[in-house]
Amino acid sequence: MAVRRISSLLTRSLSASSSASASLLSSLGRNSSRNGSVRRLNTAAALEELVTPSVQIAYTQHLIDGKFVDAASGKTFPTYDPRTGEVIAHVAEGDAEDINRAVAAARKAFDEGPWPKMTPYERSRVLLRFADLVEKHSEELAALETWDNGKPYEQAAKAELPMLVRLFHYYAGWADKIHGLTVPADGNHHVQTLHEPIGVAGQIIPWNFPLLMFAWKVGPALACGNTIVLKTAEQTPLTALYVAKLFHEAGLPPGVLNVVSGFGPTAGAALASHMDVDKLAFTGSTDTGKIVLELAAKSNLKPVTLELGGKSPFIICEDADIDKAVELAHFALFFNQGQCCCAGSRTFVHEHIYDEFIEKAKARALRRTVGDPFKKGIEQGPQIDPEQFEKVLRYIRSGIESNAKLECGGDKLGTKGYFIQPTVFSNVTDDMLIAQDEIFGPVQSILKFKDLDEVIKRANNTRYGLAAGVFTKNIDTANTLTRALRAGTVWVNCFDVFDAAIPFGGYKMSGIGREKGIYSLHNYLQVKAVVSPLKNPAWL
Repeated sequence: MAVRRISSLLTRSLSASSSASASLLSSLGRNSSRNGSVRRLNTAAALEELVTPSVQIAYTQHLIDGKFVDAASGKTFPTYDPRTGEVIAHVAEGDAEDINRAVAAARKAFDEGPWPKMTPYERSRVLLRFADLVEKHSEELAALETWDNGKPYEQAAKAELPMLVRLFHYYAGWADKIHGLTVPADGNHHVQTLHEPIGVAGQIIPWNFPLLMFAWKVGPALACGNTIVLKTAEQTPLTALYVAKLFHEAGLPPGVLNVVSGFGPTAGAALASHMDVDKLAFTGSTDTGKIVLELAAKSNLKPVTLELGGKSPFIICEDADIDKAVELAHFALFFNQGQCCCAGSRTFVHEHIYDEFIEKAKARALRRTVGDPFKKGIEQGPQIDPEQFEKVLRYIRSGIESNAKLECGGDKLGTKGYFIQPTVFSNVTDDMLIAQDEIFGPVQSILKFKDLDEVIKRANNTRYGLAAGVFTKNIDTANTLTRALRAGTVWVNCFDVFDAAIPFGGYKMSGIGREKGIYSLHNYLQVKAVVSPLKNPAWL
């Protein structure tokens, strides 16, 4: 399981001969009932009878210079269970002084500590030992991730934790394969390039995939020999603190990885504008990304990578197998409660199959199990917090007011927590807010198109460009669309395939740079040219 690609856990290519009902989504707990009324009764029961997580909250302080410490101010803030809105724990609230302490520790570890001076092979062994410890503690980590975030436990345990391990295996493999080049030059000179660690990396991760985003950023930075100050999302601070402790058990020297919990306007802004941070990486909304970029530019002009928002088109062509297309489009949108930056949130369907698709998409949404994410068979848990919950409901109201047709859903579920009914809109047009803005929730907007030229133009008519999906049996159609769509990733007859080696990032306002794969290493390296004269060389 630890080395299996996440594509086999999150989704399966539907071009294969297996039916959609046999896809991975069933292994992640699809309810097999076809009866809508039974579904609603099961959902109600799931919301009323909540499982008490068995995991213990062990780490709530900042990790700075290898030690867990309180915030300099002594302040804490609550982190909540999105199933109930109740407090799970109180966590140290970082601000500028805590960021200063963490950056000082990271700077000392980089300038004076053993980490950059270790052989790449030794660094690789630390990453591998860490991956082994994650496997050992995977049940506790999955439970903690579900408790703090609300995602289904089966998703966290069967897909995300194995992928976390796989990512660190991947970057451990890169650690001793980073090298420069010998460059031929005109004249009697020896020229070589050195690939050097960039220094202290500031990293700000989001709340929707806390552990995976930790891996996407920490893995390449450590493999390249850097030190890190990482700020967690205030909604989900618990798992990053837990795995940071595992890193020190694996032999990571003090000060190499520092984790500060806190809020964006205080701790996040202090990190982005810090004069002694050499590089910054941020994942989050486009609006916040603009602020982060501005702060980095106004301080020491540190380089920034950004993975931001999206409004990804999912294009279903006339030749599609409708049942398979419905299942894949459902997954592309509703996965992770719709809280996915690359969600297929604009479902474009050819006019000849549109009506049939709508009926089947509605039926599939009505069969979706919503409830306590700790329970087996639950596909959808709560939204992350009241702010996101209310935002999604506002967009649903906007869709109704814009005269999109509400096929199903459209309201909250239960009397506590942040559960929302799986919602499907048809007759959506490009000018509606639900077709333009990133909703980040379980709201599927289905649009109609006539031909390829039209859908290419409409799919690209967005400020975003993170991802896209294409569903067709025709290789020529697939090739036309994949080259025409202005997006960082185009999935053909599959979606959300996140292998460790596949780069991920966006065009336009979806970000700058790429994460994962070999491209992610470039974010954490400086290239130095070294030129020296050659006296009477035997050859040039």
